[in-house]
Amino acid sequence: MTTATLSLSELTAAATEAARAAAAATDAERAAWLHAVADALDANAAELVEIADAETSLGVPRLTGEVARTTGQLRLFATVITEGSYLEAIIDHADPAATPPKPDLRRILRPIGPVAVFSASNFPFAFSVAGGDTASALAVGCSVVVKAHSGHLRLSERTAAIVAEALRSAGAPEGLFALVSGREVGTALVQDPAIKAVGFTGSIPGGRALFDLATSRPEPIPFYGELGSLNPVVITAAALEGRPAELAAGLAGSFTLGAGQFCTKPGLVFIPAGTSFAAQVAEASKDKPAAGMLTSRIAEAYPEGLRSFAAVEGVEVVGGSVDQDAAANGAAPVVFATSAAKVLERPEQLLEECFGPTTILIEYADQQELSAVLAEVPGSLTATVHAQPGEDIAALVEQLSGLAGRVLFDGWPTGVAVNWAQQHGGPYPATTSLFTSVGATAVRRFQRPVAYQDAPESVLHPALREDNPLGIPRRVDGELRLP
Repeated sequence: MTTATLSLSELTAAATEAARAAAAATDAERAAWLHAVADALDANAAELVEIADAETSLGVPRLTGEVARTTGQLRLFATVITEGSYLEAIIDHADPAATPPKPDLRRILRPIGPVAVFSASNFPFAFSVAGGDTASALAVGCSVVVKAHSGHLRLSERTAAIVAEALRSAGAPEGLFALVSGREVGTALVQDPAIKAVGFTGSIPGGRALFDLATSRPEPIPFYGELGSLNPVVITAAALEGRPAELAAGLAGSFTLGAGQFCTKPGLVFIPAGTSFAAQVAEASKDKPAAGMLTSRIAEAYPEGLRSFAAVEGVEVVGGSVDQDAAANGAAPVVFATSAAKVLERPEQLLEECFGPTTILIEYADQQELSAVLAEVPGSLTATVHAQPGEDIAALVEQLSGLAGRVLFDGWPTGVAVNWAQQHGGPYPATTSLFTSVGATAVRRFQRPVAYQDAPESVLHPALREDNPLGIPRRVDGELRLP
């Protein structure tokens, strides 16, 4: 199901045929395919982790956990499709006495077709070849062509071989899954007329370029991109007074986790003016070791980002040093401090993502200034509030809900649970769509609604038949009916 001997057009043609077969397969059959892939990855976890560590320097413990997360989400999607509500089956029976008369209408979500998936650098398993985009697309009956990330190419090829063999052994159609590599091939993949949607996790420049290609095609297609996120954190005066050491330690652990290469890293932290919290964060992070970064390009960009922040008058380096060679020695933590007024003066420079173990502490004078500077923060995956019980934070939460897809309370954003309620997405540039890329509803990206009017039961999907042979939740004549 993946072969380097086929051209891109041959791969996408095979993917088109496979998508038809996958769409016709039952949910139970596709769930079995997902379980087969999960079992195969678990069986080969030790080998895969060894390859991944050699290519990414993320460490065996982190990577071992990531394999488990990856196989867990494959199994979650198997549960999602067999539970059945993902189909959003709706039946409205005919009512000729209504004004105007109502026909019999039955609506369901159907797979969109072949999907292109671009692997991420920072999660070589969970957001890569067999990651959430691939799993959610396969779950609903789409075929997948994955573009490997150059930062872990050997791992991508080995993972793809395991996935392909597992799918083949489970009886999945040939052409359901394929792997390609190379920047030019990736660009051509987005433009290939057989591809009906794209899933992407990466940088703003790269993602925006592909987004523009996807939407400027003769037949524009949806581009589900996760691009960049600052993940603002707001700490109230009462919270800071009550537990400064705890907050400093928590922040230091979060922004340095994985060498600061998480898409949910807290890059901006808003604190009341006139405290010693910046010094406490610097102290809490000073012993965090320098760590190797994912790619040489990322390692070279990190010190450039640090120097850009430090060059702004009114921005203070309170912990660490901007003069470092991350490529040779690993990325070391750096803590900056400035004022909300300075951010409002230089948003184009200070509200930029710096991928690596650094954060900016921003002092605000009052709630009005805090609200003003938050209004300048671009869309993010997460926003966090640290407050004391009983504080009136309703207005703050409302504002944060407008700029992020997930709002956390008294925690830290690094770490994304894979479950039914998760929302991993936010306003642009965090993502280019309204959907999540993590959790059960990620499947919705790769489905489209179709309504059938006065259709004979023989042509209907089983989910829309009168006797509900699948035993799934449905809405019938406006009433939600559970099996």
